Amino acid sequence: MVVAIGLPSPAGDGGTVRFLVHAANRARALTRLRNLGLRSVYLRGNAEPPTPDEITAVLHHPDGLLWRSTPGAAQELWHPARALPKAPAA
Repeated sequence: MVVAIGLPSPAGDGGTVRFLVHAANRARALTRLRNLGLRSVYLRGNAEPPTPDEITAVLHHPDGLLWRSTPGAAQELWHPARALPKAPAA
């Protein structure tokens, strides 16, 4: 199953990040996001389902977890989870 979800940017810049997660079920997909440090992740409904292109991208990626900072811009490429920007240290 592929889960697509838009969340506030972990970098704290006020932007949004669209995540694509390939997992056995929705609970495991959300657990994978929580393991990245995104603790307040909940999936309610299916407001923004993944497009066919997004499904293809995440299924062909070895990690099965991708993100893109501008959901509406098709020009930006998908990034692996390890390239996710962190919040600045306080």
